[in-house]
Amino acid sequence: MLPHSTGLGPHVPLPEYIENMRKIALHLKSLSAKTRIIFLSAPPINKQQIFESHLSTDFAVWGRTNESCRIYSEACLKLCQEMDVKAIDLWTAMQQRDDWLTTCFMDGIHFSSEGSKIVVTEILKVLREADWEPSLHWRSLPTEFDEDSSYYPVAPDGQSTVNVSDTNIYGPWE
Repeated sequence: MLPHSTGLGPHVPLPEYIENMRKIALHLKSLSAKTRIIFLSAPPINKQQIFESHLSTDFAVWGRTNESCRIYSEACLKLCQEMDVKAIDLWTAMQQRDDWLTTCFMDGIHFSSEGSKIVVTEILKVLREADWEPSLHWRSLPTEFDEDSSYYPVAPDGQSTVNVSDTNIYGPWE
């Protein structure tokens, strides 16, 4: 958010934001050598949709812009690079779709299901590519209840069951 002329409101100056994010990362890293951190950068917004939604009276006057979101997004990504923290560039990821302005938000700020799918895809990409031991990608994690059970759904052959631990219900986000 840009600063309000009165000095009131939710604006956090960029240097303070960077320092706050640094403190959060340092605190999380201090918890354990095995703590894994992924920061999400600020996403873009759809200002027109904000004006047309119920948020217009609350947020429009505070001056949130795509430009300010971009600046904070870049600051987050730069900090993460300096601190060796995994980061997802939501600013760029959202705008890869030609129709991002009309499909990624419910009200110009909060993600729609399509916007959420982009977030999930980006998180899974980081988990899949990270050189963390153990890997935190869901396909790499051990299955807790991988034994076959007569309580599983009946298979198409009608004679056996389908171990749901082996199925892919996540579609392209795997």
